[in-house]
Amino acid sequence: MQNGDHVRSDNGHSFSHPGLILPTQSVQNQIHELAKTLPPPRKQNTACDACRSRKVKCNRLPGEDKVDKHQHCLSKNYPCTHFVQQATSEKKRSAAARRPRNTSTSSRLALGTPISSSSPISEHNTPPWFKAAFGPWNSGRIQSYGGLSMQSTTPTLLHHLFAAPESHVSDSTFMFKSRSSSGYAAWGDMASKLEDEAFRAEFALDLVEVYFQIVHTRLPLLNPLQFRARLNLQATQQRPVIAKQDEPLHPALIATVLAWGAKFSEHPLLVADRDRNGGQSLLAKALINRTRELAESLKVHRIPNTNHVVISLLIEPLQCPGFHGFWLTSGIRNLLGLQINHKSVMVLIKDPEARGTMIFAWWMACLSDAFSSFYYRRKPMLDDDDYDIDFYTADQNAQETTDPTAPSPREQLEVRFRGYYQAAHALARISRTIARQLWRPSTDQDGIPLDSVLSYISDLSKWRDAHLSKVGVPPNLEANWDFVSAVSACASDAQYHVTWVALFFAMDEFGIRDDAFTPSSINQVEIAKRKVMEEALQASLRIAALAGVLTSNGYLKLDPAVMHVSCINAGNFLARLGRPEVFQCIKALEQYSYAYEETKAHAKEISLEYDAALQKGPNNFHEMASAISPSSRAFQAEIMSVDALTNGNGKHHGNTVSPFL
Repeated sequence: MQNGDHVRSDNGHSFSHPGLILPTQSVQNQIHELAKTLPPPRKQNTACDACRSRKVKCNRLPGEDKVDKHQHCLSKNYPCTHFVQQATSEKKRSAAARRPRNTSTSSRLALGTPISSSSPISEHNTPPWFKAAFGPWNSGRIQSYGGLSMQSTTPTLLHHLFAAPESHVSDSTFMFKSRSSSGYAAWGDMASKLEDEAFRAEFALDLVEVYFQIVHTRLPLLNPLQFRARLNLQATQQRPVIAKQDEPLHPALIATVLAWGAKFSEHPLLVADRDRNGGQSLLAKALINRTRELAESLKVHRIPNTNHVVISLLIEPLQCPGFHGFWLTSGIRNLLGLQINHKSVMVLIKDPEARGTMIFAWWMACLSDAFSSFYYRRKPMLDDDDYDIDFYTADQNAQETTDPTAPSPREQLEVRFRGYYQAAHALARISRTIARQLWRPSTDQDGIPLDSVLSYISDLSKWRDAHLSKVGVPPNLEANWDFVSAVSACASDAQYHVTWVALFFAMDEFGIRDDAFTPSSINQVEIAKRKVMEEALQASLRIAALAGVLTSNGYLKLDPAVMHVSCINAGNFLARLGRPEVFQCIKALEQYSYAYEETKAHAKEISLEYDAALQKGPNNFHEMASAISPSSRAFQAEIMSVDALTNGNGKHHGNTVSPFL
């Protein structure tokens, strides 16, 4: 395995997949740097007064400050002033400083921020709640719980997280009795080594590396260099020195990273645990439960703080798919409490690291809220007008001195990030619109309005034409694509296609409401049904082919729940039609069960559904039954094999996918 410059040479390293290329430490750092630097809020209101009055672009000369003359002013010999900009900027800053809403009194008290009856603005024009929210997380008066507190050292935290499970006692971080070797038996033969502090440190470091190799590539919320340095943990007796200005890591953040690492690590201890327990790691499950309890005890879900935002967003996908919603909702509430949705507040965050991380966290939460609301039929927390911060656009002023014919790794990552998030936001707005319609009681009673269905079909078709070729699986794949590139492209591709499948199931459940009820409108209803049916079938076949590619290379074993929704929806759809391609989805879900046990149950349910369809024909359809016909063009769709997979929603153009993955 080629793993860059950080693979440990001891026998306890995390992976043993031949040919699997994972990101090196330098690439991990580049991913985080890109995530936090794209974007700062887009610069607005920077034109000089002369250009503003003429409504022309104000081109600043390279290397010149805004106080110097711009190109237009020099050519016309105009005085280059910025009076309007200064006036509006001062107004915005004053408005932001006067806006401590959404931050409750109890939250400020918990953070140790004094509440004054006078103006909340300090001498530096910064409200006290802002300093508390974006200051050190451990400055507040949050009580300890069960022996763990904000001030607990990393070795103490590991002592509790890796404590032996107790028989006949609910597995909790805070319910420990005396340690004994026999207590570790449930976690395999090697688990008793966790009694040794040095081994716990070595094991924890392995889990941290697994996190940054696997999870960080999809969720780059942490700074790898800073996290490793501030962890203050070494397997040897020598401890790294932390600068005085660096605060220790939040205990719940450490626990979250370790729980993620345990999901995917192939450390001998975890291998023995899985061998003993039918392929599932009881230690990994215990870490997830203990992480949740620790986060709850430290009020991560209640107090708006930048660390709490990151912890909440990382815990949400860590859990099995059935526990969706709570921690994502908590993360969004924390973000709203910090007013990250306000551009004027973002400007007040002077630290580029904190500002960039919060912007990335906001968009991650925004996208997750939209998609999960549609998939799981709940009301979205956010609306389109709930935020005014700019979306991901590359900083046009940031030019790197590189050979244009040989793009740097950062430039390649920038293109990938920018294209994905722009496309994802556009698709998220469509999903959010559909989710809100499905949430309404009138939809449950009367059906989805025909006009809305036609609008969804049009919006999805336009998205495909504008974005799919840029973020989906390209027609000709490069043979040297790595794990990150392969999973990212397939996940983006599947995320669009599963929207058609989810729309089909929504129409099958609720039906279409036709207020006109004329022959022409009835015909439109049937046309819309057939259109969605055809698109959903082609989408399911494509998802199955993508899942087959990733499964054949063992990539879904290392995927942090990015494609499981697509595999489940496509599998259910193909199973009800009795299509043999369903087995690609079943195998994908079985491979997912390595880290997410519940997906094995989904695979069994889909298999039973397929068996029933073979006996009875296409079944278990309701409002969309009229669009299901064995003689229809949709039902007779060509099988989409891996070799026929191209970037065109199931349309074959002679391009093939090379077995690169």
